[in-house]
Amino acid sequence: MEFEVVGNTDYGRLEVTLAPGESILAEAGAMSWMASGLQMQSRLIGGLLQAAIRRVVGGESLFVGEYSAYGERGAVAFAPSEPGSVLHRRLKGDSFILTAGSFLACTPGVQLQTRFGGLKAFFSGEGAFFLECSGMGDLFFNAYGGVIERQVDGALVVDTGHLVAWEPSLSYTVGGMGGLKQTFFSGEGLVLRLEGRGKVFLQTRTVPSLAGWIMPFLPS
Repeated sequence: MEFEVVGNTDYGRLEVTLAPGESILAEAGAMSWMASGLQMQSRLIGGLLQAAIRRVVGGESLFVGEYSAYGERGAVAFAPSEPGSVLHRRLKGDSFILTAGSFLACTPGVQLQTRFGGLKAFFSGEGAFFLECSGMGDLFFNAYGGVIERQVDGALVVDTGHLVAWEPSLSYTVGGMGGLKQTFFSGEGLVLRLEGRGKVFLQTRTVPSLAGWIMPFLPS
């Protein structure tokens, strides 16, 4: 498989070329164009229960599209629903954690499982569940706006709306910005505290912030 990410950081898109016998899985509705020689079929990842949980509490679709090449090479392109960056991570038997809505595509060797983030995470704006990606293969994920990659060695406090992904070597807790007054009147609400040593990926923009900025201009 050959791939190229084009259009970063404003309008990232993933373009993949498949050799005969190769395939790739992508979030439902992400395909922007494909060669006529490719075949696509919908499938569940992790069974009906896991897929339903991802849909209800993780923001992901019940189904993914599996794009396969058979008699000849073929190309396909995927674009996330939000404008921003597309990123790649190669999994080599390790795992990686994505927030809701960040999954774009992966090769068949990658397994997707929901991971409970705790009751406080339900009120954080990211949902109560995250998506754990593990196995062997290529993983592609997306962010709204640009992406900042930070190396954590100790602790880092992150606004949950800006969190995209992180390495599982980092532990996390969800809480407020200090006391009750700071939590409710700082404008930050709940935040996520990452501790340990590992990488975290942050997006420069958030959809709720955009929606809040637009609301005053909408007719009542």
